[in-house]
Amino acid sequence: MKWEGNRESSNVEDRRGESGGFSGGGLFGGRSIGVGTIVIALVGGWIFGINPLTILNLLSGAPTAQVQQAPAQRPPADDRMARFVSTVLADTEDVWKQQFSQAGATYREPRLVLFRGATHTACGQGQAAMGPFYCPGDQKVYIDLGFYQTLRDRLGAPGDFAQAYVIAHEVGHHVQNLMGISRKMDDMRGRLSQVEYNALSVRLELQADCLAGVWAHHAQEARHILEQGDVEEAMNAAAKIGDDALQRAGGGAVVPESFTHGTSAQRQRWFATGLKTGTVKACDTFSARSL
Repeated sequence: MKWEGNRESSNVEDRRGESGGFSGGGLFGGRSIGVGTIVIALVGGWIFGINPLTILNLLSGAPTAQVQQAPAQRPPADDRMARFVSTVLADTEDVWKQQFSQAGATYREPRLVLFRGATHTACGQGQAAMGPFYCPGDQKVYIDLGFYQTLRDRLGAPGDFAQAYVIAHEVGHHVQNLMGISRKMDDMRGRLSQVEYNALSVRLELQADCLAGVWAHHAQEARHILEQGDVEEAMNAAAKIGDDALQRAGGGAVVPESFTHGTSAQRQRWFATGLKTGTVKACDTFSARSL
């Protein structure tokens, strides 16, 4: 992926020097959205011998906590990984600012928080084991950069564009939040059974995959960021974090009713849809008859 020398975002907070603490909002208070809900299930299975499905069932909503943070710190200028993340975030800002403007709307840029171990969020306590996630309550993307080692070494998805795909997916959740989709999801929480809500969650996550593809389409069109093998890296990452793949890797049975993010094939298909079309309209997973 061609990223060095491109603009870096100023919307990055570096909390890696802080100690995380309990925020008082429940285990994962509120509903943080992202690849994390499946990653923590699998990692928990590896470390503690717990069935990933059991952990997934614990990831239900709780009241949003109000938290206060110390003044935001910028990452060190010589931190290459932080520079990469800042550059990818800046690229998503450029793409989505243009897309919203063309639709007659204004894009509000999210902030991206680098943390280590644990950190406070408006959705409760964020944990590294959750993987990267987006919190609608404070409109921030959270990532412990150690996740990329997990992505490479444990999940078998190396490559810088695979890493960029993860960020673009979480920014996709921010786009959904600005569009009011996340709020509608939360409104449905108490009206549906767990199985029905899981099915809606799959559509939400697949839409975020598609929106990541939309970003890649326009970033390539404007800045020619892709190198040979980059798309394959993203498709491989999408496959490795499919619900079915993670459940198999965790040693358990594949239980479709428990899926919250979609199968490997579905995640690949919707990322590819966004990448090919470059349109938000093509990402309407909620109206799609077949995922």
